[in-house]
Amino acid sequence: MQAPDDFSDGAGGQPPRHILTPSTLNRLVRGLLEDALPLVWIEGELSNVARPASGHLYFTLKDSAAQVRCAMFKPKASWLRFKPADGMQVLVRARVGLYEPRGEFQLVAEHMEPAGEGALQREFERLKAQLDAEGLFAQERKRALPKFARRIGVITSATGAAIRDVLSVLGRRWPLVDVEVLPVPVQGREAPPAIVSMLRKASASGRYDVLLLTRGGGSLEDLWAFNDEQVARAIHASAVPVVSAVGHEIDFSIADFVADLRAPTPSAAAELLVPDARAQLRHLEQLRQRIVVIQERRLQARIQRIDHLLVRLQAQRPQARLARDRERLLQLQRRLLGVRTAHIAQLKARLEHAHARLLAHHPRQQLALSRQRVQQQVLHLRRLITHTLERERLGLQQIARTMHAVSPLATLERGYTILFDAHGKVLRSVQNVAPDTTLRARLADGELSLRVSKE
Repeated sequence: MQAPDDFSDGAGGQPPRHILTPSTLNRLVRGLLEDALPLVWIEGELSNVARPASGHLYFTLKDSAAQVRCAMFKPKASWLRFKPADGMQVLVRARVGLYEPRGEFQLVAEHMEPAGEGALQREFERLKAQLDAEGLFAQERKRALPKFARRIGVITSATGAAIRDVLSVLGRRWPLVDVEVLPVPVQGREAPPAIVSMLRKASASGRYDVLLLTRGGGSLEDLWAFNDEQVARAIHASAVPVVSAVGHEIDFSIADFVADLRAPTPSAAAELLVPDARAQLRHLEQLRQRIVVIQERRLQARIQRIDHLLVRLQAQRPQARLARDRERLLQLQRRLLGVRTAHIAQLKARLEHAHARLLAHHPRQQLALSRQRVQQQVLHLRRLITHTLERERLGLQQIARTMHAVSPLATLERGYTILFDAHGKVLRSVQNVAPDTTLRARLADGELSLRVSKE
């Protein structure tokens, strides 16, 4: 049998041999493997698992008849959601290759998961696509949460870490809310029917403004109760809004997609369900300050209006008009005082009501300081009103004295007399008076009839 041309020795006119080095051969084999099998899925049992300080993961994947060495480098290994251990059955996605320095056949893993999670993940994707096609995930059907929930039903395990986190956050942010724990198993075969039953009871009771369905983190299998179709349909049929907070931030469940709102963690869900009491107190204080400013502006406008009326009164001397305007001014002052007093009483009542509601849930020292500030503001407003009214009263008295001083009646009181002829016309010169003419003299306290004699 004739030898191939590439391996002939060159004698007798044969072509020269092409001799390979081990590194060249390994490189050629590696290229052939990577081209023929670019990416494969392989399931097997872990053994010889090692993770040196470099962060890379080295292990052997085996079955009953064979084994293959594998490596998962640090960038991919850092994303693993579980800790690989000897004897664990896993599903690996890897590139087939050859480690050239030693000529060893190996797999370079890019993804690894427990073998059982693959089937669960496929079932998850199937149910997700089905329910999405039915419209259970549609955004237009999701309801907004109440801004101030009075009672919240928390459907979760009564002994889990999730309920402790939720109660802690709710108690810190909004102590006024009533929280009822609706205990259910959150893992295992009995969990889905229990969750469905509790959702239906809570929805039908009419007791709750919003429901929170939650549990702590875990594997896909641990969270599977929240990927149940009946649980999803019970959430969709709920008469009250449902918030879902299942697992950690990176975990997603079917319940998250169906619920009216998905929270990344139980603690985050609690923050979304209630407002921050401190922020609300700051908002109330801002509203109170705005009310004070508005009332002060209105009072200033009324004072300017009063000043304008006083100027008009000074230009109108008739006593009757002055008396009417003075009475109207007094009425306006009384109305202004009544409105101001009513506003102060209303503000005081609202503040006292808010103080009474928060008294049982906040430190006494802070409430005492708040009450003291309110009382100081009330006293300040009362002093301001009293001072303003006194200043206006003195101003009116001064105006009255000024008007009286320029009145003709005041001139008569100083001893002067006004003479009128028989027709009631004021005499301004002796040249217009004939002898034996009858005149009338107007004095401060009455009139006299006079007759002019010859000079």
